[in-house]
Amino acid sequence: MIDRSQKSEIRALSSLPDWQSLATRILAGHQLTSEEALAVLHSPDEQLLDLLSAAYRVRRQYFGNRVQLYFLMNAKSGLCPEDCGYCSQSKVSEAEIPRYNLLNADKLLDGARMAAQRQAKTYCIVISARGPSNREMDAITTIVPRIKSQYNLKICACLGLLTPEQAERLKACGVDRVNHNLNTSEGFYQEICSTHTYQDRVATLKAVREAGMELCSGGIVGMGEEDADVVRMAFALRDLQVESIPVNFLNPIEGTPLAGMRRLNPRYCLKVLAMFRFANPDREIRIAGGRELHLGSLQSLGLYPANSIFVGDYLTTKGQAPEADYKMIEELGFEVAHNEEPGCRLSVAESQTA
Repeated sequence: MIDRSQKSEIRALSSLPDWQSLATRILAGHQLTSEEALAVLHSPDEQLLDLLSAAYRVRRQYFGNRVQLYFLMNAKSGLCPEDCGYCSQSKVSEAEIPRYNLLNADKLLDGARMAAQRQAKTYCIVISARGPSNREMDAITTIVPRIKSQYNLKICACLGLLTPEQAERLKACGVDRVNHNLNTSEGFYQEICSTHTYQDRVATLKAVREAGMELCSGGIVGMGEEDADVVRMAFALRDLQVESIPVNFLNPIEGTPLAGMRRLNPRYCLKVLAMFRFANPDREIRIAGGRELHLGSLQSLGLYPANSIFVGDYLTTKGQAPEADYKMIEELGFEVAHNEEPGCRLSVAESQTA
């Protein structure tokens, strides 16, 4: 006999979303709606494995079991005039971090060597600044051809706000992709920064696109935003047709205005990754900063919806040892991507048999 409480549980379960059906519809061309996205974020923990299984079907269709590795170089640390509340390098931060001007060519080349040794196919050169100075532009545009010639790496440059002319220079020297994160939704942006606007960031992304480079843009989850803000950010990235989406989970660094912000748990972070996969089915989703802190022992599950990670350290925080990342990928039965195609997407023939 089924008692009344069991009947209630059965009725509740029968009314829950069917994640496999959602994955099937997305693979058939359905565009995720706001209601569906919020349902993912609000889904009960008991459904987490079903949700990840559905997200994995979408990830596998476009990327198989490949994991794209990125290597990050903090080429200029601290000294930033912006007041972004999450950032240890901003002018309002009191975090104890290294502070230095742009690294010289030898150190940037050494970083590229490390990227190649760690099986990363993309080398990310990052500076802390509102935007690059003329001297910094000259240095970057001079070193990029040398890096590409010596190490055959793709280059992603993160230099702050860019003018159309600066974007054209980066394209001309061989930069493949520019990172400039939206960070959050347009409506929440003023809560985390006052020295530039959300629209300033969008303008940089448009300048990069018009120059002919790929876009790398994502955000930070856990800064006090609402779930609807996370959804709006994912949809804005979809509308901009961003090729690579780093999903960061706030590391509340001591000395920053958001130091006391601790609202995340591993299960919610996994739901965020699944939602981003459903919203941007054929785009590279990278588990970025905060991966080790917030996913902990569940890190490997994040690679069911996501297909990319940073290998090594982040800008001012430590990452997991590269050997642990390789082991995690191997134990999943996945493989490090070596395809030269941007984003390591499967070919049409491969995706049809994935």
